[in-house]
Amino acid sequence: MLESTVAAIRPLDEPAMVAAGELHGRLTKPAGSLGALEELSVRLAGLAAACPPPLPEPAAVAIFAGDHGVHAQGVTPWPQEVTAQMVGNFLAGGAVVNAFARQVGASVTVVDVGLATPLPPAPPVPAGGPRLVAANVRPGTRDLAVTAALTRDEARAAVETGIRVARELIDAGAGILLTGDMGIGNTTPAAVLVAAFTGIAPAEATGRGTGVDDPTYARKVDVVRAALARHAPDPADPLGVLAAVGGLEHAALAGLILGAAARRVPVLLDGVIAVSAALAAAAFAPEAVGAMVAGHRSAEPGASAALRHLGLDPLIDLGLRLGEGTGALLALPVVTGAVRVLHEVATFDSAGVAEK
Repeated sequence: MLESTVAAIRPLDEPAMVAAGELHGRLTKPAGSLGALEELSVRLAGLAAACPPPLPEPAAVAIFAGDHGVHAQGVTPWPQEVTAQMVGNFLAGGAVVNAFARQVGASVTVVDVGLATPLPPAPPVPAGGPRLVAANVRPGTRDLAVTAALTRDEARAAVETGIRVARELIDAGAGILLTGDMGIGNTTPAAVLVAAFTGIAPAEATGRGTGVDDPTYARKVDVVRAALARHAPDPADPLGVLAAVGGLEHAALAGLILGAAARRVPVLLDGVIAVSAALAAAAFAPEAVGAMVAGHRSAEPGASAALRHLGLDPLIDLGLRLGEGTGALLALPVVTGAVRVLHEVATFDSAGVAEK
């Protein structure tokens, strides 16, 4: 499945992009006046191979949840069972991601790709509410500070879980996918992934995650540095990198991105977990970057480094570092607006407006 998905990813369609650029030049506005939105809409036309491209709706958020063996190294003060507890909160509709999803009318799918503790009892989910996909590859990763986090087969299983979820959501009608994540300790493997794929120093790739104190942050940087030295991950082997130092949710998110790119559907990236996974997706298939839209600039430093490496500019910058898919959801109306312009704004000729 992974190989066939990668093989299906193609470059952006140049004629559609040219047509979108020319259309922008005829709309009732000064050329270039919508700034980055014009570039985004042209790129989405290239992705869809159509001008104008389809409106990116309905939107579907996929939240991949997993636990991490590196939690044993004291990289976060939060107990590991919070991962499963927050999944229960997602399913009950009580998290920030749920509030933002309701605001923009996005569906929420929560995927257990690697929870280490059982889910708490959840109340019945109303029709159209969040749904759970049970796809647990293993109960959390191994401790990447001691050994490989996953076997190659486990990493592949997680990537292919993400591909399957992308296919299912698109087959159900989704016009855009949004990345979400949940995993206590998951910014540590994200930092290792960013350093491995971009080559930046461990301290540059590592942030404070949930807001750790100075001793915990120093320990976290040491863990990232030691993991890079122990595993020497090769960015030319993205599956190997994910196996050595990734998380199950990182691998599944890489698969979601690849699955969306293969179907020429945009995927709106959230924060540092998503963009670290996007680095892996781009290593599998460089043309997959054409399907990626950077929703926001996470406060985690590794996120900005990853976006620079991918050549993506974030749509909003609000200092967010929550994850869950929250930043992507806030950016969704910007993406929709960029495409709606090509559908609904009159041309100078049709509106009878004189041009410059």
